[in-house]
Amino acid sequence: MAAGLKTVILLSFVLALGFLLIILSCALFANWLPILVALTFVTAPLPNALFAHCASDEFSSDPGVGGPVDLGRFITSIVVVTGFALPVVLAHAEVIKPAACAMSIAGGALVYGTILAYTNTFKQDEDDFE
Repeated sequence: MAAGLKTVILLSFVLALGFLLIILSCALFANWLPILVALTFVTAPLPNALFAHCASDEFSSDPGVGGPVDLGRFITSIVVVTGFALPVVLAHAEVIKPAACAMSIAGGALVYGTILAYTNTFKQDEDDFE
Protein backbone atom coordinates (compact mmCIF):
# COMPACT_ATOMS: atom_id res chain seq x y z
CA MET A 1 0.00 0.00 0.00
CA ALA A 2 2.81 2.43 0.86
CA ALA A 3 4.61 1.64 -2.41
CA GLY A 4 1.50 2.59 -4.38
CA LEU A 5 1.22 5.85 -2.45
CA LYS A 6 4.87 6.71 -3.09
CA THR A 7 4.39 5.96 -6.78
CA VAL A 8 1.36 8.23 -6.99
CA ILE A 9 3.22 11.04 -5.22
CA LEU A 10 6.23 10.69 -7.53
CA LEU A 11 4.06 10.60 -10.65
CA SER A 12 2.07 13.63 -9.53
CA PHE A 13 5.30 15.54 -8.89
CA VAL A 14 6.64 14.71 -12.36
CA LEU A 15 3.29 15.60 -13.94
CA ALA A 16 3.26 18.96 -12.13
CA LEU A 17 6.84 19.59 -13.28
CA GLY A 18 5.85 18.84 -16.87
CA PHE A 19 2.90 21.21 -16.76
CA LEU A 20 5.10 23.83 -15.09
CA LEU A 21 7.58 23.65 -17.95
CA ILE A 22 4.82 23.98 -20.53
CA ILE A 23 3.20 26.92 -18.77
CA LEU A 24 6.57 28.61 -18.25
CA SER A 25 7.38 28.19 -21.93
CA CYS A 26 4.23 30.19 -22.59
CA ALA A 27 4.43 32.77 -19.82
CA LEU A 28 8.14 33.63 -19.99
CA PHE A 29 8.05 34.44 -23.68
CA ALA A 30 4.54 36.01 -23.78
CA ASN A 31 3.24 33.60 -26.39
CA TRP A 32 0.58 31.08 -25.44
CA LEU A 33 0.79 28.82 -28.49
CA PRO A 34 2.98 26.18 -26.77
CA ILE A 35 0.02 25.38 -24.50
CA LEU A 36 -1.29 23.35 -27.44
CA VAL A 37 1.43 20.81 -26.63
CA ALA A 38 -0.19 20.14 -23.26
CA LEU A 39 -3.51 19.56 -24.96
CA THR A 40 -2.05 17.12 -27.46
CA PHE A 41 -0.19 15.08 -24.85
CA VAL A 42 -3.18 14.93 -22.52
CA THR A 43 -5.44 13.69 -25.32
CA ALA A 44 -2.82 11.29 -26.77
CA PRO A 45 -3.74 8.20 -24.68
CA LEU A 46 -7.47 8.53 -25.39
CA PRO A 47 -7.53 6.56 -28.69
CA ASN A 48 -5.66 3.68 -27.06
CA ALA A 49 -8.04 3.70 -24.13
CA LEU A 50 -11.11 3.80 -26.36
CA PHE A 51 -10.04 1.21 -28.91
CA ALA A 52 -8.48 -1.21 -26.40
CA HIS A 53 -11.93 -2.47 -25.47
CA CYS A 54 -12.74 -3.25 -29.11
CA ALA A 55 -9.92 -5.81 -29.39
CA SER A 56 -11.61 -9.01 -30.49
CA ASP A 57 -13.90 -11.74 -29.29
CA GLU A 58 -13.04 -14.22 -26.56
CA PHE A 59 -12.65 -17.09 -29.06
CA SER A 60 -9.58 -15.73 -30.82
CA SER A 61 -6.14 -17.00 -29.91
CA ASP A 62 -4.50 -13.58 -29.54
CA PRO A 63 -6.93 -11.19 -27.78
CA GLY A 64 -4.71 -8.08 -27.88
CA VAL A 65 -4.43 -7.83 -31.65
CA GLY A 66 -7.08 -6.52 -33.97
CA GLY A 67 -7.98 -3.80 -36.38
CA PRO A 68 -9.47 -1.38 -33.85
CA VAL A 69 -6.49 -1.76 -31.50
CA ASP A 70 -4.08 -1.02 -34.32
CA LEU A 71 -6.17 1.99 -35.36
CA GLY A 72 -6.07 3.31 -31.78
CA ARG A 73 -2.29 2.91 -31.66
CA PHE A 74 -1.96 4.64 -35.03
CA ILE A 75 -4.07 7.61 -33.97
CA THR A 76 -2.15 7.83 -30.69
CA SER A 77 1.15 7.85 -32.56
CA ILE A 78 -0.10 10.65 -34.81
CA VAL A 79 -1.07 12.75 -31.78
CA VAL A 80 2.26 12.09 -30.01
CA VAL A 81 4.31 13.00 -33.09
CA THR A 82 2.19 16.14 -33.46
CA GLY A 83 2.94 17.04 -29.84
CA PHE A 84 6.68 16.85 -30.47
CA ALA A 85 6.61 18.40 -33.96
CA LEU A 86 4.32 21.35 -33.27
CA PRO A 87 6.80 23.33 -31.14
CA VAL A 88 9.59 22.59 -33.63
CA VAL A 89 7.48 23.89 -36.51
CA LEU A 90 6.45 26.95 -34.51
CA ALA A 91 10.08 27.66 -33.60
CA HIS A 92 11.20 27.17 -37.20
CA ALA A 93 8.54 29.64 -38.37
CA GLU A 94 9.81 32.03 -35.67
CA VAL A 95 6.41 32.18 -34.01
CA ILE A 96 7.91 31.04 -30.69
CA LYS A 97 11.44 31.26 -29.33
CA PRO A 98 13.75 28.20 -29.48
CA ALA A 99 13.97 28.16 -25.68
CA ALA A 100 10.18 28.00 -25.48
CA CYS A 101 10.30 25.14 -27.97
CA ALA A 102 12.77 23.19 -25.83
CA MET A 103 10.83 23.81 -22.63
CA SER A 104 7.58 22.83 -24.30
CA ILE A 105 9.01 19.59 -25.68
CA ALA A 106 10.58 18.68 -22.32
CA GLY A 107 7.36 19.42 -20.47
CA GLY A 108 5.29 17.49 -22.99
CA ALA A 109 7.60 14.49 -22.72
CA LEU A 110 7.25 14.57 -18.92
CA VAL A 111 3.46 14.80 -19.14
CA TYR A 112 3.11 11.96 -21.64
CA GLY A 113 5.70 9.83 -19.83
CA THR A 114 3.81 10.30 -16.58
CA ILE A 115 0.54 9.26 -18.20
CA LEU A 116 2.19 6.15 -19.64
CA ALA A 117 3.87 5.29 -16.35
CA TYR A 118 0.61 5.69 -14.45
CA THR A 119 -1.35 3.48 -16.83
CA ASN A 120 1.34 0.80 -16.84
CA THR A 121 1.81 0.87 -13.06
CA PHE A 122 -1.84 0.59 -12.17
CA LYS A 123 -3.03 -1.57 -15.06
CA GLN A 124 -5.48 -4.22 -13.95
CA ASP A 125 -5.17 -7.74 -15.28
CA GLU A 126 -8.13 -8.91 -17.34
CA ASP A 127 -7.55 -12.57 -16.48
CA ASP A 128 -9.76 -12.99 -13.40
CA PHE A 129 -10.05 -16.77 -13.63
CA GLU A 130 -6.40 -17.83 -13.75
